Amino acid sequence: MTTTKQARSLPLPPGSFGLPIIGETISFLRDPNFVQKRHQQYGRIFKTHVLGRPTIFLIGAEATRFLFANEKHYFSDGIANGVPPQTKALMGTGSVVMQMGDEHLRQRKLLSQAFQPRALAGYASTMEEISRSYLHKWELLGQFSWYSELRKYTLDVACKLLIGTEAASDRDFGEWYEIWGKGLLSIPVPLPWTKFGRALRCRKLILARIEEIIKERQQQATSTQDVLGLLLQARDEDGNTLSLQELKEQLLTLLFAGHDTLSSALSSLCLLLAQHPEVKEAIRAEQKQLGFPQPLTLENLKQMTYLEQVLKEVLRVFPPSTGPREVIESCEFNSYLIPKGWKVLYHSGTTHQDSSIYTQPECFDPERFAPERAEDKQKPMSYIPFGGGLRECLGREFAKLEIKLFAALLVREYEWELLPGQNLDMVMLPTVYPREGLKVKFWRRVQHD
Repeated sequence: MTTTKQARSLPLPPGSFGLPIIGETISFLRDPNFVQKRHQQYGRIFKTHVLGRPTIFLIGAEATRFLFANEKHYFSDGIANGVPPQTKALMGTGSVVMQMGDEHLRQRKLLSQAFQPRALAGYASTMEEISRSYLHKWELLGQFSWYSELRKYTLDVACKLLIGTEAASDRDFGEWYEIWGKGLLSIPVPLPWTKFGRALRCRKLILARIEEIIKERQQQATSTQDVLGLLLQARDEDGNTLSLQELKEQLLTLLFAGHDTLSSALSSLCLLLAQHPEVKEAIRAEQKQLGFPQPLTLENLKQMTYLEQVLKEVLRVFPPSTGPREVIESCEFNSYLIPKGWKVLYHSGTTHQDSSIYTQPECFDPERFAPERAEDKQKPMSYIPFGGGLRECLGREFAKLEIKLFAALLVREYEWELLPGQNLDMVMLPTVYPREGLKVKFWRRVQHD
């Protein structure tokens, strides 16, 4: 095993720091193939300078496993020191994603109580109700840009199931949230007219509204079985609860996770199914074979094994996010130095394109996840759409439930096609989304049986 002293004598990974001060940040934010190009040029580990920090990218199952296995040893077990200051300011330092060590574990255990199977079973009917409402709305619209509509849909689901409020009837909240989200990777100049300054103001407004909802809920005699209701009841081993400030920042974090990343995943699903009608028809065949139980339950959804393969493939092709870590002790990987104080980023998207693991990884092929192939099982950490290690996505089962339920209703009852003449490239940050909004024609299917 390489000691810290030995590691310091090793060369840095190949790569370029780019321009003075700004490094390669502009290319990183604008070029959707930034990582892939450098991976091809330099290999599975390379250095760069983005978002104000010298950074090392780690790509592939071995690199990702090395990172997750050494959290708290070589790498921070949190992202607080790895994210840009503007992101930290807008997410809040009390959020579970910014915590490390024992405090992170304490908050994670409390929050996990809202995502247990029994809780998820209680969310399905609300998800179905909102899904059907939006599908009917889109049927009436006929033609529209789907990504902006999916953002409204996922915000409605998140608001209803997280804090028990109707985003659709609270236009201010939805507008505040959109402005807040646009500031996460903005230039951190806190003046009132800047993108960051407007985002800071909207953060205060959002947290004030959430605080109102919390205080109203605390005065109610009965508890509501949404995430807020469950978190108000949650206790750790010592009987402690989340404080008001913790609750507010956790709910803001969960809104982001339950809205932005899900909007990303659903728009990827809708795009890929439009491009692969044979997969869409195979989903319909499975739905027909299983019958159309209403309302859908967790048990119904578990039987949809082909749909599960499709969703896994969507998240392989377009994983919604990635994650930074701080290097807390210099170390070695693949005979290169990873210096203390730098930032490291694992990259799910490029890891999922490894041709030594995935057959023709550039192809959309749900059958690669069939039991007889199970390509993702060949190497640990070769499939990481929800991250891994101590920071694996807390709400992954919530996300999978919403995506699967939405997909089943959508494919079963509706049809859509992409409108010609649009740019179908994907923007990769802060989450994956279609550059021109995914313009579609949408209609209800005529049932022949």
